[in-house]
Amino acid sequence: MRSPYFWQVSLVLIMGVFSVSSTAIFIRLALEAAGELGLEFSLFLSASRLIIASLFLVPVWPKTLKNKVNSSAYYYAIGAGVCLAFHFVFWITSLSFTSIAASTTLVTTHPIWVAIMSWIFFQERPQKITLLGITVAFLGGVLIALGGGQEINSYSQPLLGNSLALMGGVLVSFYLILGREAQKQGLQISSYSAIVYTTAALLLFPTPFIFGSGYNNYPQPVYLYVLLMAIFSQLIGHTSINWSLRWLSTPLVTLAILFEPVGSSILGFLIFQEVPSIFVFIGAFFILVGVILAVISSQDKNKSA
Repeated sequence: MRSPYFWQVSLVLIMGVFSVSSTAIFIRLALEAAGELGLEFSLFLSASRLIIASLFLVPVWPKTLKNKVNSSAYYYAIGAGVCLAFHFVFWITSLSFTSIAASTTLVTTHPIWVAIMSWIFFQERPQKITLLGITVAFLGGVLIALGGGQEINSYSQPLLGNSLALMGGVLVSFYLILGREAQKQGLQISSYSAIVYTTAALLLFPTPFIFGSGYNNYPQPVYLYVLLMAIFSQLIGHTSINWSLRWLSTPLVTLAILFEPVGSSILGFLIFQEVPSIFVFIGAFFILVGVILAVISSQDKNKSA
């Protein structure tokens, strides 16, 4: 398969990041429409968006089953699906207890974990400028979290919410690394997405019955927000980001995802009047600088390869 141009991959990645930025908004709208908080409703949201996304990819399965790739590719994809399922449970639940700005920032701390894991497990020593970019961007994320202090005070358990979001960030690190390895082993993005989303959906499908009241009796707007999450956040957002991993370095992709809290915070202001403080704006600047540094290091690495 011919490698696309760098700008083409970058445009797809940007589209993916903008799409996932809407996730926290859809979740918060669903929480308000249902009037429910906590694990039970989070399991319903997590399972429902994955079930819908996997159903959209049913036509891909005949091709997926005919693929002749290394069996390890399927194991990586299944492992990524398990990580994705628990990532959603932890992160979506966090939005019941803390602000959009804090939750989306903490869940995007995964560049730190991805860089460390890639170094330990795959001997991918990051370049110094990449490490600098990660550090600067992470500091920006911390500033955004601090800037959410005004909104956090309106939530009763911000420490619980922040801890859940951080765990979601760790899990998404494994999800991204396993996804990259599955594609390197030969899985096309359509087949990979079908396996991952279906695995996660099957894992979470029974949980609303076990820990909640199932999938019925919610207000109609809730189902609309779930559908929008499945289309924009999952099919467009996650699939675009995973495809980008095939052509760009993992640290670069994960750094680009750090724009998610910026987009989510802006949408949170427009829809829920969550006013970002000066820390949020300063943090956004730091994130932008960090991403630019990573882009420069990625291009230098490609030229020297």
